[in-house]
Amino acid sequence: MTFRPRALAGLALAAVAALGLSACGGSSANQSSQDPNTLVVYNAQHETLTKEWIDQFTAETGIKVDYRQGDDSEMSNQIIQEGANSPADVFLTENSPAMTQVENAGLFAEIDAATAAQVPAQYRPSTNKWTGIAARSTVFVYNKDKVSEAQLPKSLLDLQNPEWKGRWAASPSGADFQAIVSALLETKGEDATKAWLAGMKENAKAYKGNVTAMKAVNTGEIDGAVIYHYYYYGDQAKTGENSNKVGLHYFKNQDPGAFVSISGGGVLKSSKHQEQAQAFLKFITGKKGQEVLQKGTSFEYAVGSGVPSNEKLVPLADLQAPVVDPAKLNSKKVAELMTQAGLL
Repeated sequence: MTFRPRALAGLALAAVAALGLSACGGSSANQSSQDPNTLVVYNAQHETLTKEWIDQFTAETGIKVDYRQGDDSEMSNQIIQEGANSPADVFLTENSPAMTQVENAGLFAEIDAATAAQVPAQYRPSTNKWTGIAARSTVFVYNKDKVSEAQLPKSLLDLQNPEWKGRWAASPSGADFQAIVSALLETKGEDATKAWLAGMKENAKAYKGNVTAMKAVNTGEIDGAVIYHYYYYGDQAKTGENSNKVGLHYFKNQDPGAFVSISGGGVLKSSKHQEQAQAFLKFITGKKGQEVLQKGTSFEYAVGSGVPSNEKLVPLADLQAPVVDPAKLNSKKVAELMTQAGLL
């Protein structure tokens, strides 16, 4: 499994267009443009996870699916630039803000009622323009040799305090972290978010990527870091070399640090394969699609069709996450505030 930082800010549309996002999966880039019967997915989810969804969907329905791999903001900006001419039928992301960006541009069709019915309301936007397909929890990873449980921060907000100066880390340029800040903005407001970001600028060390931050915690280079839970579980499922000295701290109590980020899926209004695209989204959120999360190696939470998540994970119901409508997460404002704070 490969994890890369997901930048949500600072990408010019012209630069995104120049990326030349390549098609992968069951067909080549040229074939996907020539075959009118092939679905095209713009994928900002983990490639291995989406590939497994695609393979099972095609085996069950016979519908061919091609995908183009990129980061959250790369893909959302690409879709917005392409507008009604986008070849994409479906957009999948790791985090909600990129979905909201495309939604606010008016480019999503409403998802089918049967698909929405498979996903509880707290795991999809109130607007019904897209749906949750998976979820991940914010955690504070810490070095167990350097930080005792009694010394752990009680709230994400505590990390702005002087006692945490030089002791914690994050990957501020990534979409994962910016989604967490979006939740902070939505739950605590702009003034509190500005104050916290100023404290972060003073206290935190920036790393490129969550795995890199966790590795620094594991080696004792830094005491703790704010990341998502699945980086730890993914490493533990392999060698554990980047996490064996790491503990997981869940903030709970509806704290902004207990934020559960929703991975999204939506059908483009411009898709010429509306029925097939809706069927793909219904499959992902259905029993078989969610069992890929339950039994696979992504260690993301299942959110649909009553399928329990991987048994190694803390149950979603026990996370005591704050209630956040993913349709209200404001990536543009977050990028502005983080830039003002000198973090981007």
